[in-house]
Amino acid sequence: MTSVAHLTSVHERYDTRIFLKECRSLNNSGYSVSLVVADGKGDENKDGISIYDVGRPKGRLDRIKNAPGRVFRQAVELNAELYHFHDPELIPVGLKLKRLGKTVIFDAHEDLPKQMLSKPYLNKPSRWLLSKLFSVYERWACRRLDAVVGATPFITEKFSGMGIRSVNINNFPLVGELSVDQIDWAAKSSQVAYVGGVTSIRGIVQVVEAMSQVASGVRLNLAGRFGERLVEQRVQTLPGWKKVDALGFVGREEVRGVLERSVGGLVTFLPAPNHEDAQPNKMFEYMSAGVPVIGSHFALWKQIIEGNECGICVDPRNSSAIAEAIDYLVTHPVEAEQMGRNGQKAVKERYNWSIEERKLLDFYQSLGK
Repeated sequence: MTSVAHLTSVHERYDTRIFLKECRSLNNSGYSVSLVVADGKGDENKDGISIYDVGRPKGRLDRIKNAPGRVFRQAVELNAELYHFHDPELIPVGLKLKRLGKTVIFDAHEDLPKQMLSKPYLNKPSRWLLSKLFSVYERWACRRLDAVVGATPFITEKFSGMGIRSVNINNFPLVGELSVDQIDWAAKSSQVAYVGGVTSIRGIVQVVEAMSQVASGVRLNLAGRFGERLVEQRVQTLPGWKKVDALGFVGREEVRGVLERSVGGLVTFLPAPNHEDAQPNKMFEYMSAGVPVIGSHFALWKQIIEGNECGICVDPRNSSAIAEAIDYLVTHPVEAEQMGRNGQKAVKERYNWSIEERKLLDFYQSLGK
């Protein structure tokens, strides 16, 4: 039985991609799977996966400076045959494990050099310089690893273009996790949903502004944590906040309940270097739950949303356009229901984890050859 250790210093232990999909798929296929996390919730065994906690960092600086060392020490103690890490800050850990003769994979969830160009806590020259420096380092380091798993085709193609062995494992949803086959549209409430991390670059200001402009009396269920305290304070002063139910972080069962009640799901990320080629997990989760998507009008997103006739694409900077899309779904239930069904059909046929799971297992098998 091949032993595998997944490593993260950033993500929660039950992260959808890492734990619910990759770790469980590997465990169910006969691998001995461990997961090293840094969330401060202690060690445990869950679904046959051994979880090791190295302690929650005291802040961003502690996470970047000290958490990788704690993850490395735990990783060495596990003495796994294969290591699969999920955070760019763990690249040095991956290189050390490689020098110990281990098979090491980097799972690139985001295009970090592009993401750095949108960091709100950096000024423009710093963003550009850090992006360029990390891009050079990333290329140098990842060539020394065994492979890179890209969470989108764009990320995978980037690493393949560097001559690095790469495979695309999309973060598509687990069929049936957030939905039922027969959706009772009549039981829907006058509600829309936003699920996931809440930040300015993901368009939360424009979404709350839109809520003050809707004419249909709809409310917004905001299911996620704010990543920026100043942004949270700002949106709470907007008139539209009166129509927002801030739920905070919610578990998967609660997300399912939120989506069952919703006539639409919002994923209106603002234009940014790492957004236009992204494939947000929440977009496909809305589709899998039979919820019409209101998404940004990026070319790739239009191809998915409009191409499958499962929602409406808008300019994410235009709160009036967002409000109009919300009102359309509320006032056109027949059309909205059909969009929801189209989205479910697309997920069942194409955008689902079962297809990606097979790719992951085949890739793992190929690493031993």
